[in-house]
Amino acid sequence: MMHWIWTAILTILPITELRGGLPYALTLGIPWVLAYPYCVLLNFLVAPIAYLFLNSVHKLLCRWQFYSKYFDKLVERARRKLTEKVDRFGFWGVAVFVGIPLPITGVWTGTLGAWILGLSKRKTMLAVLVGVIISGLIVSAVVLLGIEVLDFLIKHE
Repeated sequence: MMHWIWTAILTILPITELRGGLPYALTLGIPWVLAYPYCVLLNFLVAPIAYLFLNSVHKLLCRWQFYSKYFDKLVERARRKLTEKVDRFGFWGVAVFVGIPLPITGVWTGTLGAWILGLSKRKTMLAVLVGVIISGLIVSAVVLLGIEVLDFLIKHE
Protein backbone atom coordinates (compact mmCIF):
# COMPACT_ATOMS: atom_id res chain seq x y z
CA MET A 1 0.00 0.00 0.00
CA MET A 2 2.85 2.40 0.75
CA HIS A 3 4.17 1.96 -2.80
CA TRP A 4 0.90 3.32 -4.16
CA ILE A 5 0.97 6.26 -1.76
CA TRP A 6 4.58 7.16 -2.62
CA THR A 7 3.79 6.77 -6.30
CA ALA A 8 0.88 9.19 -5.89
CA ILE A 9 3.00 11.71 -3.99
CA LEU A 10 5.77 11.61 -6.58
CA THR A 11 3.24 11.90 -9.41
CA ILE A 12 1.54 15.04 -8.11
CA LEU A 13 4.63 16.92 -6.90
CA PRO A 14 5.63 19.79 -9.21
CA ILE A 15 9.25 18.67 -9.42
CA THR A 16 8.83 14.96 -10.14
CA GLU A 17 5.34 14.63 -11.62
CA LEU A 18 4.80 11.66 -13.92
CA ARG A 19 8.54 11.54 -14.66
CA GLY A 20 9.13 10.46 -11.06
CA GLY A 21 5.99 8.57 -10.10
CA LEU A 22 5.75 6.20 -13.04
CA PRO A 23 9.40 5.02 -12.98
CA TYR A 24 9.12 4.56 -9.22
CA ALA A 25 6.06 2.36 -9.63
CA LEU A 26 7.51 0.36 -12.51
CA THR A 27 10.84 -0.30 -10.81
CA LEU A 28 8.97 -1.57 -7.75
CA GLY A 29 7.33 -4.16 -9.96
CA ILE A 30 3.86 -2.63 -10.17
CA PRO A 31 2.48 -3.87 -13.51
CA TRP A 32 2.41 -1.26 -16.27
CA VAL A 33 -1.31 -1.82 -16.91
CA LEU A 34 -1.96 -0.59 -13.36
CA ALA A 35 0.85 1.95 -12.92
CA TYR A 36 0.32 3.83 -16.20
CA PRO A 37 -3.38 4.73 -15.81
CA TYR A 38 -2.89 5.45 -12.09
CA CYS A 39 -0.04 7.90 -12.70
CA VAL A 40 -1.62 9.47 -15.79
CA LEU A 41 -4.89 10.11 -13.96
CA LEU A 42 -3.21 11.51 -10.86
CA ASN A 43 -0.89 13.72 -12.88
CA PHE A 44 -3.77 14.99 -15.00
CA LEU A 45 -5.85 15.84 -11.91
CA VAL A 46 -3.21 18.39 -10.98
CA ALA A 47 -4.35 20.59 -13.89
CA PRO A 48 -7.90 21.40 -12.73
CA ILE A 49 -6.67 21.87 -9.16
CA ALA A 50 -3.86 24.19 -10.32
CA TYR A 51 -6.25 26.09 -12.60
CA LEU A 52 -8.77 26.56 -9.77
CA PHE A 53 -5.99 27.65 -7.42
CA LEU A 54 -4.63 30.14 -9.95
CA ASN A 55 -8.06 31.63 -10.55
CA SER A 56 -8.98 31.97 -6.88
CA VAL A 57 -5.60 33.18 -5.60
CA HIS A 58 -5.27 35.57 -8.53
CA LYS A 59 -8.65 37.12 -7.75
CA LEU A 60 -7.61 37.62 -4.12
CA LEU A 61 -4.23 39.09 -5.03
CA CYS A 62 -5.71 41.42 -7.65
CA ARG A 63 -7.14 43.44 -4.80
CA TRP A 64 -3.62 44.69 -4.10
CA GLN A 65 -2.66 47.39 -6.55
CA PHE A 66 1.02 46.38 -6.51
CA TYR A 67 0.21 42.83 -7.58
CA SER A 68 -2.40 43.85 -10.12
CA LYS A 69 -0.09 46.35 -11.78
CA TYR A 70 2.89 43.98 -11.83
CA PHE A 71 0.86 40.98 -13.00
CA ASP A 72 -0.87 42.95 -15.75
CA LYS A 73 2.52 44.08 -17.10
CA LEU A 74 3.92 40.54 -16.94
CA VAL A 75 0.92 39.01 -18.69
CA GLU A 76 0.74 41.74 -21.31
CA ARG A 77 4.43 41.30 -22.14
CA ALA A 78 4.08 37.50 -22.33
CA ARG A 79 0.96 37.71 -24.48
CA ARG A 80 2.54 40.28 -26.80
CA LYS A 81 5.60 38.07 -27.31
CA LEU A 82 3.69 34.83 -27.68
CA THR A 83 0.33 35.76 -29.20
CA GLU A 84 1.28 34.63 -32.69
CA LYS A 85 2.62 31.30 -31.40
CA VAL A 86 -0.34 30.75 -29.08
CA ASP A 87 -2.77 31.45 -31.91
CA ARG A 88 -0.82 29.08 -34.14
CA PHE A 89 0.06 26.29 -31.69
CA GLY A 90 -2.27 26.90 -28.69
CA PHE A 91 -3.72 23.46 -28.00
CA TRP A 92 -0.89 21.46 -29.54
CA GLY A 93 1.73 23.75 -28.04
CA VAL A 94 0.47 23.02 -24.55
CA ALA A 95 0.05 19.30 -25.32
CA VAL A 96 3.61 18.97 -26.64
CA PHE A 97 5.04 21.09 -23.82
CA VAL A 98 3.39 18.87 -21.21
CA GLY A 99 4.15 15.72 -23.20
CA ILE A 100 7.91 16.18 -23.33
CA PRO A 101 9.17 14.61 -20.09
CA LEU A 102 11.96 17.06 -19.27
CA PRO A 103 12.58 19.25 -16.23
CA ILE A 104 10.28 22.29 -16.11
CA THR A 105 7.88 20.83 -18.67
CA GLY A 106 4.81 19.21 -17.21
CA VAL A 107 1.31 19.71 -15.94
CA TRP A 108 2.10 22.40 -13.38
CA THR A 109 4.06 24.61 -15.78
CA GLY A 110 1.84 23.86 -18.76
CA THR A 111 -1.29 24.79 -16.83
CA LEU A 112 0.32 27.96 -15.51
CA GLY A 113 1.47 28.98 -18.98
CA ALA A 114 -1.89 28.28 -20.57
CA TRP A 115 -3.65 30.21 -17.80
CA ILE A 116 -1.34 33.22 -18.15
CA LEU A 117 -1.74 33.22 -21.92
CA GLY A 118 -5.51 33.11 -21.61
CA LEU A 119 -6.29 29.73 -23.16
CA SER A 120 -9.75 28.49 -22.23
CA LYS A 121 -10.04 26.12 -19.30
CA ARG A 122 -11.58 23.43 -21.50
CA LYS A 123 -8.85 23.65 -24.14
CA THR A 124 -6.16 23.70 -21.44
CA MET A 125 -7.54 20.59 -19.71
CA LEU A 126 -7.79 18.64 -22.95
CA ALA A 127 -4.29 19.69 -24.05
CA VAL A 128 -2.86 18.74 -20.65
CA LEU A 129 -4.58 15.34 -20.80
CA VAL A 130 -3.13 14.65 -24.26
CA GLY A 131 0.29 15.79 -23.02
CA VAL A 132 0.16 13.57 -19.92
CA ILE A 133 -0.80 10.55 -22.03
CA ILE A 134 2.14 11.23 -24.37
CA SER A 135 4.54 11.83 -21.50
CA GLY A 136 3.41 8.63 -19.79
CA LEU A 137 4.05 6.61 -22.93
CA ILE A 138 7.52 8.11 -23.38
CA VAL A 139 8.47 7.59 -19.74
CA SER A 140 7.08 4.04 -19.82
CA ALA A 141 9.07 3.16 -22.92
CA VAL A 142 12.31 4.55 -21.50
CA VAL A 143 11.88 2.86 -18.11
CA LEU A 144 10.71 -0.49 -19.45
CA LEU A 145 13.43 -0.55 -22.09
CA GLY A 146 16.00 0.37 -19.44
CA ILE A 147 14.81 -2.43 -17.15
CA GLU A 148 15.04 -4.93 -20.01
CA VAL A 149 18.53 -3.78 -20.96
CA LEU A 150 19.74 -3.97 -17.37
CA ASP A 151 18.18 -7.40 -16.95
CA PHE A 152 19.90 -8.59 -20.15
CA LEU A 153 23.27 -7.17 -19.05
CA ILE A 154 23.03 -8.77 -15.62
CA LYS A 155 22.09 -12.17 -17.04
CA HIS A 156 24.92 -12.13 -19.60
CA GLU A 157 27.67 -10.90 -17.35
